[in-house]
Amino acid sequence: MNPVEKEKINNPQKSLFVSAVIVCAGNSTRMGLNKSKQFIDLLGKPAVYYTLKAFENSVSVKEVIIVCRDCDKEEFLSIKGKYNFTKVKAIVNGGETRSISVKNGIMATDEKSTTVAIHDGARCLVTTEEIEKVVLSGISTGASALGVAVKDTIKIVNPDNTIKDTPHRSALRAIQTPQVFDKKNYLKFLSMAESDAADFTDDCKLFEYCGQNVTVVDGLYTNIKLTTQDDIIMAESILKGREQH
Repeated sequence: MNPVEKEKINNPQKSLFVSAVIVCAGNSTRMGLNKSKQFIDLLGKPAVYYTLKAFENSVSVKEVIIVCRDCDKEEFLSIKGKYNFTKVKAIVNGGETRSISVKNGIMATDEKSTTVAIHDGARCLVTTEEIEKVVLSGISTGASALGVAVKDTIKIVNPDNTIKDTPHRSALRAIQTPQVFDKKNYLKFLSMAESDAADFTDDCKLFEYCGQNVTVVDGLYTNIKLTTQDDIIMAESILKGREQH
């Protein structure tokens, strides 16, 4: 083993450059708002503040790229300046699909970047500890994602809503973000998938499509995604609980 390879194993954070791509380009339709849910007030601060703070405090992450709607750029710039998020290096436009938005973010990363941590901006309760854990796993395996064991019994249903099958709950995971990948492989697989990438609901599916394993790292149930009004109540409750500890 040469010295460079040995260094990568012993000190992966030192030898690799991790870029976080925060995807905030959705229309927030299910939330029923006339603004991006990234700007929802949570205990006096915009939701995305908590997202960016977790990545700002990460030792592993060297830069943050925000992907958003063009109409939201000024607001994100204002938040970056107000809270001094120094790791935010670029704010770029999203695309018509999630895959295009992610690609736009990755293309804006530093040329030294070797690893990308892709995160849904609406998962504003992710912790720095979770980020560190999944990043280290992603560096080691080439593809990792946070996930939690499914608590409910899940049913597969037919088109007429009758039950078709019941998968074993022990084998099911609810996948979260960040999802961490080797940057070169991500771009290569995205090119291989071509138009099919438009149907991928998360980035793990891209690696699955190309026959690559993705390691699931245990996350926290508190890493919820803001989707409906009920999630706002839950998010504020979680944040208040953290303030008390």
